[in-house]
Amino acid sequence: MSNIKTPMPSQNPQVRNKNFEEVALGYTEEMAIEEAKRCLNCPTKPCTSNCPVAIDIPAFIQKTAQGEFDAAFDILSAATALPAVCGRVCPQELQCEAKCVRGLKGKAVAIGRIERFIADWHRAHAQEELAAPASNGKRVAIIGAGPAGLTAAGDLAHKGYQVTIFEALHIAGGVLVYGIPEFRLPKAIVQYEIENLLKLGVEIVTNTVIGKLLTIDELFEQGFEAVFIGSGAGLPSFMGIKGEGLKGVYSANEYLTRINLMLAYKPESRTPIKKSRRVAVVGGGNVAMDSARCAKRLGAEEVYIIYRRSMNEMPARLEEVEHAEEEGISFKTLCNPTEIIGDEKGNAIAIKCVEMELGEPDSSGRRRPVVKEGSEFILEADTVIIAIGTSPNPLIRSTTPGLEANRHGCLVTQGEGGETSRKGVYAGGDAVTGAATVILAMGAGKKAAAAIDSYIQMKDN
Repeated sequence: MSNIKTPMPSQNPQVRNKNFEEVALGYTEEMAIEEAKRCLNCPTKPCTSNCPVAIDIPAFIQKTAQGEFDAAFDILSAATALPAVCGRVCPQELQCEAKCVRGLKGKAVAIGRIERFIADWHRAHAQEELAAPASNGKRVAIIGAGPAGLTAAGDLAHKGYQVTIFEALHIAGGVLVYGIPEFRLPKAIVQYEIENLLKLGVEIVTNTVIGKLLTIDELFEQGFEAVFIGSGAGLPSFMGIKGEGLKGVYSANEYLTRINLMLAYKPESRTPIKKSRRVAVVGGGNVAMDSARCAKRLGAEEVYIIYRRSMNEMPARLEEVEHAEEEGISFKTLCNPTEIIGDEKGNAIAIKCVEMELGEPDSSGRRRPVVKEGSEFILEADTVIIAIGTSPNPLIRSTTPGLEANRHGCLVTQGEGGETSRKGVYAGGDAVTGAATVILAMGAGKKAAAAIDSYIQMKDN
């Protein structure tokens, strides 16, 4: 049996960096079966132990290997409400595939690629119509239609709860629609998953900012018996350096929202984005990679990633870094910006940086970057995108008496179920952890749904 992963077909880098179509093209049936047959079907299931939503991975892979794709999907959908999403954006190399026994002497089984194949196959071939389960008469409110909220809503709907999701934006999906570009996660896939929730009886109320139009106390007054807060972490962070207020300087949050949610990359867009010549993206995570790759697709001649540590410390997924390099993104590692330079009209024209070197490890375990004396240089850039992280918006906690948060603005919870300091109020995802991964948010939503179910049952007995 081969110790090499079945390669994933993809667009040519010099073609895809000029369009927003999906980069990875997915497995064929033959490829999926071939890759699934590499699974050793370990009885201890180490891969499952490292999955935030506890998918029975060997079971769905064995069904795939046998060509029983419907059965494989049934196993997947029992654990995750968004398999097509997970198969595309989960960091499998750090989770399920990191524990794959195959990886000890070769390459781990491509669990994410197989999951994506099964979800896509089912979407293309599904015959049955979803129907709403019988109602138990209990109402639950979900704040935020992102990965955590959608997952919690799906699990509760399956249990018969009348679930209403309140979403601040005009489209449901959260970071799946405003943060992750079309070339990594087609929006039609997100919409398909949301439509399935609607078929289960979930109600989604958009353009509703909780803390402004309604408070959590008012939700309880309306008859909701529990509330789950999955509002994410959409408040952008900046560096606090001179020039961040210049024209042409964006937070990654704004830049990606304009492109992904408002479709600024399309010629007919009503909210066009600046067409840049040279772009500097500050940061080294997946959001930085997404921003840089979008800028390239928008026609920038040069796009730089500026990161204060080395490539080895870069937090972005290896696959995303590799794709960015293939597409012509330049990496300026061990560099840190000190000022954004503008012209007399207030437009950004360059970014001043210093070179760094790695010192002793900091609290994160990574070596702390320190300035290399006399290393200052200037990089021409008419657009600068700051992608150094986000934090939760303070609106909900500031309008909900007794709701505790930590010094980072993240909601404080107790236990795995996400119970907050307010009785009947649960929270999960980025609102609790700060900016993290889609799958961790989904795991939090799943656990919160179970905790809410237990809470309401105990309250009523």
